[in-house]
Amino acid sequence: MTLDWSWISGHTDDLTTLTLSHLQAALTAVLLGLLISLPLAVVAHRVRPLRGFLLGISNVLFTIPSIAIFVLLLPVSGLTRTTTVIGLTIYTLVVLLRNTVEGLDSVPLKTKEAAKAMGTRPLRTLLTVELPLALPVIMAGVRIATVMSISLVSVATYIGDGGLGQLFTDGFQRNFPTPVIAGVALTILLAVAADALLVALQYVLTPWKRRRA
Repeated sequence: MTLDWSWISGHTDDLTTLTLSHLQAALTAVLLGLLISLPLAVVAHRVRPLRGFLLGISNVLFTIPSIAIFVLLLPVSGLTRTTTVIGLTIYTLVVLLRNTVEGLDSVPLKTKEAAKAMGTRPLRTLLTVELPLALPVIMAGVRIATVMSISLVSVATYIGDGGLGQLFTDGFQRNFPTPVIAGVALTILLAVAADALLVALQYVLTPWKRRRA
């Protein structure tokens, strides 16, 4: 299998556009997943009867094949980027919700009791004590959800979107491997770069772990 470098050099603008489109879809889904999962995780953490229900729903949604989710969304949002983002967001929820709940569970009870004894209100305790201490576990979920979303964007090619996935379709239809190889390589590079940036972000946001080390 040979790589046609002249094709790559002649399509740099297209590759850049598809890469940015791919990244935008994945990151938007992760951000929306965080906005949805954070309040749900707080509810699941504090209202124990709802914990199993919320985690169970996210697990059920995760079992639906990705193509099926996109197809089911077509009557609602059509052949648009919205369909791609909604589908990807659904997949991020199972990881983000579970990790956020586990992160909040990992906060020592004595730490929360100390905050309460100092007169700190529950909301402030959540924002300044619980979430910061849960951040390493939450960030682990964000990393997994980000890499997973980047890999799943290509599936949206079947509904006319898909970012770099369009290169796979083009290459297979023309029996021309160069676009396929380029699409795979760029997808892997995006996933590795995004994960590295999230590791760096976690390092910056958790200075107490550096001092402990």
